[in-house]
Amino acid sequence: MVRRAKAEHVRRAEIVAAMIVLGLTGSIGMGKSTAAGFFAEQGVPVLDADAVVHNLYAGEAVALIEAAFPGTTVDGRVDRARLGERVIGHPKEMKKLEALIHPLYRAAEEKFLAEAEKAGAKVAVLDVPLLLETGGAERVDAVVVVSAPEEIQHARLMQRAGMTQEKLLALLAKQMPDAEKRARADFIVDTSQSLDFARQQVHAILKQAESLPRRRNT
Repeated sequence: MVRRAKAEHVRRAEIVAAMIVLGLTGSIGMGKSTAAGFFAEQGVPVLDADAVVHNLYAGEAVALIEAAFPGTTVDGRVDRARLGERVIGHPKEMKKLEALIHPLYRAAEEKFLAEAEKAGAKVAVLDVPLLLETGGAERVDAVVVVSAPEEIQHARLMQRAGMTQEKLLALLAKQMPDAEKRARADFIVDTSQSLDFARQQVHAILKQAESLPRRRNT
């Protein structure tokens, strides 16, 4: 019984000591990139999922996508506009694309986490816009949602070049409502006030994160 108790104590200590992975997400216009920058300021490794996909579209995924969707690549790169025409609004085609990209992205994510842990990081961040929509919460130890009131979100988006009310509504329709994301969050970063206010929240999250139990499925 004593040995079993000691073994259980060691196992729990290892779980607590393991690198904690935070999933950073938030709807468009909420300030997620800004929050990601605040984590990086503190020396936390941050993986930008959008950047990973961008690199895949310029490299490893090009041949696969051209084979599956002929005519969607130009000069050795995926033409996002052409690809979008083929998959947006076509669920079967979108699933085909996801079946090609997801394994490549997951490999990049796993490499990132392995390298971060090897380097001794206590916390790492996965910056994934559609983390909750795609079931990514199962791959992290805690979910951080970046949020702001709807009127602030809309005002930010309307300042973007070429944005219209119709485009704004179409973009929001593709994402999980902010209220639902907040309900599923372990931590919330409110970006409705100053940058320093948001930065302080990130610092507070990091102080708590290192003592969180590991819960992700790997």
